[in-house]
Amino acid sequence: MGLMEAFFYILPGIFVVVGVLGLVKTLRRSSEISRTWRHGRTAEARCLRSYTRTSGGGGDTSVTTTLHHVYEFTTAEGRVVRFDEASGRSTVVEGDFVTVYYLPERPEGATSQPPAQGKLAVGTGCTVAFFAVFIGFALVFMGVAHFFFSVADGTVAP
Repeated sequence: MGLMEAFFYILPGIFVVVGVLGLVKTLRRSSEISRTWRHGRTAEARCLRSYTRTSGGGGDTSVTTTLHHVYEFTTAEGRVVRFDEASGRSTVVEGDFVTVYYLPERPEGATSQPPAQGKLAVGTGCTVAFFAVFIGFALVFMGVAHFFFSVADGTVAP
């Protein structure tokens, strides 16, 4: 196997690993939020800060802006928890009080998003579909590269 052939296996392999890690992270967070809404507790939290984070904008790429909020609340056990949440509601400003949902065993994973199982399922489904296509493309690319290298080596008749 030459360097060029290895490149056509290693690069798509890295894409597969990144896709699988993204898929696992998506499913874990979705499961955690769903569990929090169903079995968690609620508390009143205060918005300490809101800010935006931008990404992209290099060359001809578009700029993406994400709104973040920093919340602080006290659990039923008396523990003060502060967390940062991305993609929050734009109507929440510094000093506002909101209801947060948290699991007693992991209050750092709290969310201020109101329960919306359908919306969560659709969002998770779209993200899973994206990663499935991403992984599938990398695997097909690897298979096609293998076929062409096999034909070039003469191990497969054209």
